[in-house]
Amino acid sequence: MANNTVRHINIIGHQNPDTDSICSALAYAWLKNRGSLTGLYEARRAGHVNRETRFVLQHFGVEPPRLCTDVSPQIKDIDIRKQAGIDGEMSLRAAWNLMRDVEIDTLCIVDGDNELQGLITIKDIADANMDLFDTAVLAAANTRCTNLLETLEAELVVGSADAHIDSGNICIGTSPEIMEELVKPGDLVLVSNRYETQMCAIDCGAQAIVVCCGSAVPRTIVARAQEKGCAVLATPYDTYAAARLVSTAAPVRHFMRTKELLKFSVNTPIEDAKKVMASVRHRYFPILDENGKYCGVVSRRNLLNLHRKQVILVDHNERTQAVDGLEQADILEIIDHHRIDSVETSGPIYFRNQPLGCTATIITQMYHEKNIEIEPKIAGLLCSAILSDTLMFRSPTCTPLDRMAAEELAKIAGLNIREYASEMFRSSSRLRDRSMDELFHMDFKYFQVQDRKIAISQITSVSEDELSGIRDKMLEYMESCLKTSGLSMQFAMLTNIIEEKTELLYVGKGAQELVRMAFKKECGEHSVVLPGVVSRKKQMVTPLLSAMEEEGTM
Repeated sequence: MANNTVRHINIIGHQNPDTDSICSALAYAWLKNRGSLTGLYEARRAGHVNRETRFVLQHFGVEPPRLCTDVSPQIKDIDIRKQAGIDGEMSLRAAWNLMRDVEIDTLCIVDGDNELQGLITIKDIADANMDLFDTAVLAAANTRCTNLLETLEAELVVGSADAHIDSGNICIGTSPEIMEELVKPGDLVLVSNRYETQMCAIDCGAQAIVVCCGSAVPRTIVARAQEKGCAVLATPYDTYAAARLVSTAAPVRHFMRTKELLKFSVNTPIEDAKKVMASVRHRYFPILDENGKYCGVVSRRNLLNLHRKQVILVDHNERTQAVDGLEQADILEIIDHHRIDSVETSGPIYFRNQPLGCTATIITQMYHEKNIEIEPKIAGLLCSAILSDTLMFRSPTCTPLDRMAAEELAKIAGLNIREYASEMFRSSSRLRDRSMDELFHMDFKYFQVQDRKIAISQITSVSEDELSGIRDKMLEYMESCLKTSGLSMQFAMLTNIIEEKTELLYVGKGAQELVRMAFKKECGEHSVVLPGVVSRKKQMVTPLLSAMEEEGTM
């Protein structure tokens, strides 16, 4: 897990990921894994895969990246102690010896499928050992004969090792006179080398006798025991030592804790684990893997040796757009084409930011710089991202480098750009089939100036009818959503890719005046048509934020 020499690095884009965010992460992970001996790079996604991106992935036969919404440290990010679980049939003495040998005070009991059954601590063993008056413990625990043999280091003279002690008490045989009153049928009797006591115990109906001091068992005793169905064990321990040891042959399952077990999953956040650990006096806590199977233990000390998650950000450098817990992760790289924003790092990193229309264009350049051939599948993903972000070269953010890269990638992937792009854009249409909540959050971002926070959503289509068909419902949704969003204003860009125009919808106090200031146009109460505006990044965000800053200085 966390102590592997090969690092696991997540490559991840922004929340509410678009095609560029996901495809660039996939392509960059493939590039980074080429020849890497120190890291395993995995593309992840920070949100739902939209219809357009799903079309792209399906077209090229690529599985969507796994979801990752939080990079806060988890139990899997610390050094988990790989202490094997024990069988519930293990004797108390064997468990105590194991604790001493491996220097641990808690053992976890598991079944044959490695499912956690309970745990036992050194305190539990001590408590059991101090219960001197529980002479029926072996029977109550249905103790295996093999446990007795191991605990007493005994030889089985008569009987079966597979048998169980299922009745009676533990007795010590002293003299026949006393034993006739003391020993009951089914008891386990510790005897010395005196022939008379051995025979008396058998005749009293003992389930088993333990002959102490390494004494040889006479043939007549063996024969009598076989006749009466009494097991005979011979131990090198004297009677006192055997009497002290015998109850520790009971299996740990009889004493293990099973209720309200404090355990953690490998996915449990470290902060949650700390709170639980601080509330109890336990030292070690069981850990379950992704499948709910026992995989080891952790202690409070393990939390000190934390391995922070390592991430590479693509297609953004904004804290508000990042996955949760980013401040607790190590950012290794940022590859982006947006303005530099608010992500802070604890140390120097590789930061590549270029004023291009798409992150995928940067990734394409990096393939060339490393002389790595781009496979057709990867080329298809990168080309799709460029076509999506530049709206098939219509966006003002599109540069000649974006167009050149897309044309090159299209050749590698065997794509007709116009036909493929039209099919891709149509895949995200059928707007009326989706809820307003889904449409608004399909592609939106937060922006903040001083203490004012706004959200700008963009909904694109090749059909003006589709866009006009959702207009009124979208405004109604935005009005209701604003009340609970904590935002000052909300904006939605209804962008017609073919006609290269946007109808901007807005709600919130002062939104109309802000739009008028930003675009120097007369505006309706809740909307304005902006010909030639198709880019949120270059044509929408900058004017709006500049107007907000200007308002703030008035």
